[in-house]
Amino acid sequence: MEQAAPAEPINRIRYDMNAASRTINFTLNGEAVTAEVAPHHSLVEILQHQFDLTGARESCGQGLCGCCTVLVDGRAVSGCLFLAAFADGAEVVTVEHLGSRERLTDVQEAFIETGGFQCGFCTPGFVLMTHQLLEEHPDPDEDTIRHYLSGNLCRCAAYPEIVAAVKLAARKRKQA
Repeated sequence: MEQAAPAEPINRIRYDMNAASRTINFTLNGEAVTAEVAPHHSLVEILQHQFDLTGARESCGQGLCGCCTVLVDGRAVSGCLFLAAFADGAEVVTVEHLGSRERLTDVQEAFIETGGFQCGFCTPGFVLMTHQLLEEHPDPDEDTIRHYLSGNLCRCAAYPEIVAAVKLAARKRKQA
């Protein structure tokens, strides 16, 4: 009796190219890059599979949790819903581009100082959204912070610490 080939794991993303794939060019974290994308590939898939950038993570797959947040042309998008083909010609920034091990950004420092994270899964999305928030609203009040970050979910419920981190980051920016 012939054995059937093992089934592909259900949670594994099928990452193959087909005749409809195309080459796109964009700026990724300050560098010009090229990627092969199929029409159904999301930006977060391309970032993970072709560039080994894992800060943006697919969690809900519906654009509801903010874990996959990346900046495209300066605006936060849900990388799980944003088709990679739409990044052609765009500037894409991921959390990996902010700061460095030697020099954290004011937002990253504030998240550490306030404990604005627990498990850390949602932290990259919150950090990117906070950077964007403070660009648009340098001195946000608590209602503005909560409204702006409402698209990001923290399953550990570190919300008070996250709000404190945003306020601290705003103060740090004023002092700089």
